[in-house]
Order: sequence, then structure tokens, then C-alpha cells
Amino acid sequence: MARILLVDPNGLTAEHASQVLMAAGHSCGWVTSAEEAMRVIEHHRPDVLLLEDMLPGESGTGLLRSLKLSHRFHDLPVIMLTTTQDIGEEKAAFQFGAQDYIRKPFDPSMLQFRVRQALDARPRDGRARSAETGLNTQQA
Repeated sequence: MARILLVDPNGLTAEHASQVLMAAGHSCGWVTSAEEAMRVIEHHRPDVLLLEDMLPGESGTGLLRSLKLSHRFHDLPVIMLTTTQDIGEEKAAFQFGAQDYIRKPFDPSMLQFRVRQALDARPRDGRARSAETGLNTQQA
């Protein structure tokens, strides 16, 4: 079981993705902004971050870049799960270190598969560590 944090301002999408991931046996919480995500990540590091690009305040790509430049979080697997359809944004996400890029609407089985791929690709030497406690950030 992995701990997954989803960052998405759309409650319906976040709830749906959370249910899909919990059905696959993962623990999943969600927040609505990059600022909230950083607070959670600093206290309860997830195993994977699913990130919408279109966020209030700092963009998802901005958060991705900050994480990948960080000493503590550079190895955190990040999957962009976004409504953004711009190929330039997709390229930028990969250049900043995203492991994958999934466009919405997403296929539930494909979301589960790609999260599993990101989990399987994590370093095995202990650098990527899980949080000691689970995520409890789900919002209605």
C-alpha cells in the first residue's frame, strides 16, 4: 500500500481519483493548492504525488520545479494529472522532473497502472522514504 497525495482544486475529480486509488489498495488524501501540498509533504511525505497544473496561486508545474530543486524532495515521484492539453506544458513538466503526464478525463485502470509504474521505479536504496503516518487531508 502506498501513500498518495493528490493536488487538485476540483473536488469531484479529486474524489473520483482518490476512490480509484483506494480501490487499488492505496491510502490517498487530497488538497486544493500548491501551498497546502507543501505543508502536507513536509510533515507526511507521500510515496507519490499526483499534481494538477491549473491550481490557485502557484501552478502545479511551479510546485514540481520547487520539489525537484529541493534536497529533501528531489526524489519524490510526481505524476501530472491535469486538464492542461498544451504539449509545451507537458514537455516542461517532463523537463522539470515529472515521472508521467496523464490528461483528464482519465481511465481509472490506466491511472492505477501508471501509479504502480511510478512506485515500481522508485529508488531501492532508501532515499525515497515514506511518511511515518498516513495522509489525512481528504476534503469534501
